[in-house]
Amino acid sequence: MSPEELAAAAAAQEADAAAAQESALAELNSLKAQVAALTDQALRAQAEAQNARRRADDEIAKIRKFAVESFAESLLPVIDSLEAGLKIESASTEQLREGTDATLRQLLSVLERNKVVEVNPAPGARFDPASQQAISMVAAAQEAGTVVSVLQKGYTIAERVLRPALVTVAQ
Repeated sequence: MSPEELAAAAAAQEADAAAAQESALAELNSLKAQVAALTDQALRAQAEAQNARRRADDEIAKIRKFAVESFAESLLPVIDSLEAGLKIESASTEQLREGTDATLRQLLSVLERNKVVEVNPAPGARFDPASQQAISMVAAAQEAGTVVSVLQKGYTIAERVLRPALVTVAQ
């Protein structure tokens, strides 16, 4: 090869190398722009997730607040009934009994509306450790593992035990 051909080949190689380098730089800049865009999207998604979590926490706090408010509001008529009964100074025993029974029915109605359910197993019913607490075991004519008597009623709210029923169980 002649020196001119060698110079031309070297120039062509330099041009190819420069073109390849320019192409690589363009691709690098394109990839940097993509990385920047994806980083921005990731940061925005993370911020949106944090905002959604905060909004959900705020909503839960409001629901709890207003649930208690609703329950308390439903108890106000019961308080009014008790106060009205206490204002009557010359009430007979029968009138006091009648008023107390009416107020108890009113209170039980409020509890029922708020999904508070009484746990009061009948004698002879199977002992349920999920909603009852055995205080003692006694000798009884009935089948072992059944409720003999209820010492204190229990209560559940939305199927969750607030207080177990205190019972005696047959041995």
